[in-house]
Amino acid sequence: MQKINIGTQEFILDYMARQATSALLYSHKATRILASVVVGQQATEEDFLPLSVQYNQRAYAVGRLPGNFTRREGKMEDFETLTSRLIDRSLRPLFPKGYAYPTQITLLLLSHAYESDLQVCALNAAASALYLANVGVEQTIHAMRLKDNCDLFVAGTKEAILMIEMQANEAKNPLSEPALLKLLESAHSHIKEQCALYTKHFDPHRKPKLETPQEKPINPHLMQILSTRFKPQILETMSLMAKSERGAQLEHLLDHIAHELNEHCPIELSHALHACFKEQLHKSILDRQERADGRGLKQIRPIHITTNLLPACHSSVFFERGHTQALVTCTLGAESDAKQNFGLQEANPSKERFMLHYNFLPFSVGEAAPLSAPSRRELGHGYLAQKALSCSLPENAPVIRLVSEILESNGSSSMASVCAGSLALRASGVEPTALIAGVAMGLVFDGTKHAILSDISALEDMQGDMDFKIAGTDRGIVAMQMDTKLAGLPLEWLPEILEQAKEARLVVLDHMQEAAKNIQINTNLPTTESFYIPTQKMSVLIGPGGKHIKDILQRFSVQIDLDKSSGLVSVRGMQEAVGQAKDYISKALQLQEPCVGQKMQVFVKRVVDFGVFVRLETGGDALLHKSNAGDLDLARLENGAPLWCEISKIEQGKVHVILA
Repeated sequence: MQKINIGTQEFILDYMARQATSALLYSHKATRILASVVVGQQATEEDFLPLSVQYNQRAYAVGRLPGNFTRREGKMEDFETLTSRLIDRSLRPLFPKGYAYPTQITLLLLSHAYESDLQVCALNAAASALYLANVGVEQTIHAMRLKDNCDLFVAGTKEAILMIEMQANEAKNPLSEPALLKLLESAHSHIKEQCALYTKHFDPHRKPKLETPQEKPINPHLMQILSTRFKPQILETMSLMAKSERGAQLEHLLDHIAHELNEHCPIELSHALHACFKEQLHKSILDRQERADGRGLKQIRPIHITTNLLPACHSSVFFERGHTQALVTCTLGAESDAKQNFGLQEANPSKERFMLHYNFLPFSVGEAAPLSAPSRRELGHGYLAQKALSCSLPENAPVIRLVSEILESNGSSSMASVCAGSLALRASGVEPTALIAGVAMGLVFDGTKHAILSDISALEDMQGDMDFKIAGTDRGIVAMQMDTKLAGLPLEWLPEILEQAKEARLVVLDHMQEAAKNIQINTNLPTTESFYIPTQKMSVLIGPGGKHIKDILQRFSVQIDLDKSSGLVSVRGMQEAVGQAKDYISKALQLQEPCVGQKMQVFVKRVVDFGVFVRLETGGDALLHKSNAGDLDLARLENGAPLWCEISKIEQGKVHVILA
């Protein structure tokens, strides 16, 4: 057993899971994560990196039993899936080209006391175990999170940034491009120091180097034939927009070339054709500044927006950008509709009052496949869009569910969801603090020069070297996510990328502002009215076995949330039904209307500059102005504190009280 201490982190080697290719027990404060890497001995023939990352949490890690019926861990929680995806995206670019051994990275959370950032710890543990496995990844990685007016997660090597995830605190205070660059420079400076320490401490303990086969060179003679004799057909295939059309045409072209050349090695020809396809795409962009669909490097595809297309929904927005279509609906709910969260990463239960569910439908790319549960990619894209839009919610927003149905996809479907989702919030009567637009940026690099692409298509995402999704307002960035296929992104490229992304975002925002002018708020939206009743009458309202409250729910078709400790009753439904339900409850409980001169006990609700709002024991609110508070020190009053007051006046339904 070997212990390695680096700052607040401890790595114990040769202790657990010794049958794995490499394994370590990672410690940070009270958190313990077992990270293992297993490499298969038989290389695959597939043309992709066979890497799988799985992060799993165990309930015993926080002294709990699983909350499901079987009382054992089951389906992965969203946090586990998103963390697995985050680690995969960070490590994947560092594997050598041609790497073909099935590789499984498993992370088990064994102990956690809520002091550690689990995603930071898990990535650092996984990256260290991978470096020790010595499978061709020759750089150490460090991850960190900065919280300075934003939530910024950065992973990188000593040379470059590998992955970025960021969320601003609110849309009215977005992060400017220069401020973001400053934070990234600070983060990378720390990452360099940590990576140097990892290299120093881990190098003596690395496993014998795995001999990986070199990437098979493409037949140069075949490449020459393809790029000359069949260049027009290749360029024509590149120009096809839909993935289904391009894929079918590519297969047709492959059959045609094989017939023309009397080629009997379809695998070699297929590899050469795909290589030639990528080469021609890069040359067109880097040498002629032309993209496959004829756009300039900074040009945004045509945008069309339709609002409230679905009359029975609370709101809906159909957003089309080029050959990408997102139909986003907004549904407003009551407090009881909030999602209950109590994951292991949370010390206390929480309510998720804003949800965005992203559905990537198979027909959007011409695939003949049935609908299925959300994939890792769908969860990741939905989570990014949710982070972007959550920044813009007003303080008094109700419980909200957005659903994004991707009906056609040719790149930037998650950013289309952001644009449509922002407009859907406004169309539902929820006034966001600002409209949020999203755009996906791309990069093409040939070793000596690079080009940045605005609003990338699926082809440019697949054949390019970077996918940089950025969402923001006209004032700055509220959320972003960067992945790269390169072994990191040099910091000196970021100013150009962020500035070009800002230009693109402003173009999209102009279209959204025009669409917002034509929004007509649905008149058939639910409303919520809250009022107080004496706490001792709460049981009367509920009735034996809930009989009375159920009768009210059925009679008026409303939702009712009750707070038994304070006496708060929140009725939600259509406006007329809410009023009728409130009147019915008042009459049934014989609630008295307040009258001038009435003395009663009140309870502090909220202290303001000019006095204090109080809750009447008969229900409703009143204002105790500071001029009527005598010697009472308002600043020391706590919520719920009782006071004896007298109703001094009632004006236009507003009740004023003085100290009794």
